[in-house]
Amino acid sequence: MSTAEAVSQASTKVLIILHQETSTPGRVGQRLIQRGFDLDIRRPPLGDHLPKTLDDHAGAVMFGGPMSANDDDEFVAREIDWLGVPLREDRPFLGICLGAQKLVRHLGGQVREHPDGLVEVGYYPLHATKAGASLLDWPAMIYQWHREGFDLPEGAELLAYGDNYPNQAFRYGKKTYAIQFHTELTLAMMCKWTVKGAQRMELPGAQNRAEHLSGRMIHDAPVQKWLDDFLDLWIGTADEPAETR
Repeated sequence: MSTAEAVSQASTKVLIILHQETSTPGRVGQRLIQRGFDLDIRRPPLGDHLPKTLDDHAGAVMFGGPMSANDDDEFVAREIDWLGVPLREDRPFLGICLGAQKLVRHLGGQVREHPDGLVEVGYYPLHATKAGASLLDWPAMIYQWHREGFDLPEGAELLAYGDNYPNQAFRYGKKTYAIQFHTELTLAMMCKWTVKGAQRMELPGAQNRAEHLSGRMIHDAPVQKWLDDFLDLWIGTADEPAETR
């Protein structure tokens, strides 16, 4: 066994990539901790560097943020380029919203606004493809907070689609997943987003704050189940052998 393999099998750290000072990994972070993982939180926009290898990590999650994957900021380009690390090393990677869009950019796809200017801010229908349904039970409604969508990269397998933004979730290879929607939101995060981001709810296609909060009471239980099932599929628990993750 190589040194890198030994470190990887022993690691219980998951790299968490956030994009604002006050951002948290929310329910995804909570569930990973419950599964025995430690969180290595880094914020590239604030100067944190990303590791040159994931030999010391069980996997990585890149979260969302208010910026665009098309922005000219140095850290945006650096993150897009860095995504070659989990892909080359075949390590579990999950991109959420902006993280998914950066993965698409890395894989040669485009990120763009809806042709009619519509956004998804609130709860919207989600439909599993045949491939997606073979992996997981998907919630019928899912929480969104985005004004751009992404292409399906060449070689990727579409797992779920939406009505206004067709590409909602895909798998690339066996361990790389991208989702446009947000399953990580706690109630506290939703309250914060809908107050600090109130202007987003005035955009075409967005739902008002009352719809966000009432939607959570109706739709959140299937979303929580999906997240637990997904984490079983994607990374398992820290006490599992690394080669089975």
